[in-house]
Amino acid sequence: MNSPRPPSPPQDIPTAPGQARQRQQRQVPASRRRKGLRPGNASGVHALFERFAEKTTTWTGSPLAFGIAFGMVVVWAVTGPIFGYSETWQLVINTGTTIVTFLMVFLIQQSQNKDSHAVHLKLDELLCAIEEADNRLVDIEELKDQELDEMADHYRQLAERAREHRRKMRQRGAGESEDESGYPARVGHGGTGRG
Repeated sequence: MNSPRPPSPPQDIPTAPGQARQRQQRQVPASRRRKGLRPGNASGVHALFERFAEKTTTWTGSPLAFGIAFGMVVVWAVTGPIFGYSETWQLVINTGTTIVTFLMVFLIQQSQNKDSHAVHLKLDELLCAIEEADNRLVDIEELKDQELDEMADHYRQLAERAREHRRKMRQRGAGESEDESGYPARVGHGGTGRG
């Protein structure tokens, strides 16, 4: 049973009484979209696996699960003298922990993928809602490594300009133009605002 798609976000976002602005929507090419993470794309098997992974990772991160695992290790260690520390006795713990670790990798990765996708959507929403934000950062996780490096260089340059501005302001003794953190009130994006 597929869950209904959530309603699309409103296009007009009020920024002040009597004022509204259009939200710029950025479309991600279909070839770059992640499949299987949205309710409309989830098959029955995927939905079942997602629920199982969520419940399992929640439970295995609990104190009860840790206590059970710790108890099993203690029982295994105590039975060592009974079994004469045999190879079979050692093989039991090695095999058990290897199987559990192998399976948990996939469950944890599923949960991390879902959480990461949700965080990216929330950050994209914030970038779209803040008028002064640089639109190029929306869906930045979809860029290639070279493009990410170029963006990082751009923001390193902005940070250097902000530090230089702060040094100049301190030298002039104009501390009133700095906020409490010591950073200048605003250093422009260099024409990267909304268009």
